[in-house]
Amino acid sequence: MNDAAMHVLRVTDLSGVLANALLGGVLARARGFDLVGFAVLAVVSGLGGGIIRYILLQKGTPVALVDHTYVLTALVGAAIAFLVPIRGRVWERSFPVLDALALGCWAAAGAQKAMSLGLEWPAAIALGAITAAGGGVVRDVLLRQVPAVFGGNTLYVTPALLAAGTMVLFHAAGQVTAGLLVATGVGAGLTLLSHHQGWRLPAPPAWSGPVRLGRPRPAGTARDEG
Repeated sequence: MNDAAMHVLRVTDLSGVLANALLGGVLARARGFDLVGFAVLAVVSGLGGGIIRYILLQKGTPVALVDHTYVLTALVGAAIAFLVPIRGRVWERSFPVLDALALGCWAAAGAQKAMSLGLEWPAAIALGAITAAGGGVVRDVLLRQVPAVFGGNTLYVTPALLAAGTMVLFHAAGQVTAGLLVATGVGAGLTLLSHHQGWRLPAPPAWSGPVRLGRPRPAGTARDEG
């Protein structure tokens, strides 16, 4: 990549860190956490997806651990959420935008980093989606709630996959800088559109009878009593 593409990639990556860290801080405020809770949720939300990506790539130490800018950016998001009472109509309107931008930024950055290391397009698309959603999954687990990406919400992973796929196409065409911008727009735009339109993936058909778990009982075996 040329210097312009590297600069855009870094800005894209840090923008995703800040947006997700801010979202983590807002959830910490909703739970009544103290300053440590704000910092932990912000760092997990802001850096979790990228760290998971680096662990899967096995290409050295995660950049968030060697470049202090990433941790500082996450802590800035925590500080903003801690000091500013983010609520009301302004937040209700800005929250989906921040969430969508974070998803688009990280899906694009994750896919590009995978492609730059020589991985094939299926792995790059998967790592783009993991980068976008990984931090949120870890954050939800820490909060002891079912991760939002598992369903019951508007589209989230699907826009991340499409954004990562867009980045792969631009990378193959040798247009990395334009690809980072377009892929971010694709991911953010589709996420916002699905939020406003209420788009969801279809649920599985309901079972007509009860679901029985465990091994079937052999014929003629008496049922234990007592």
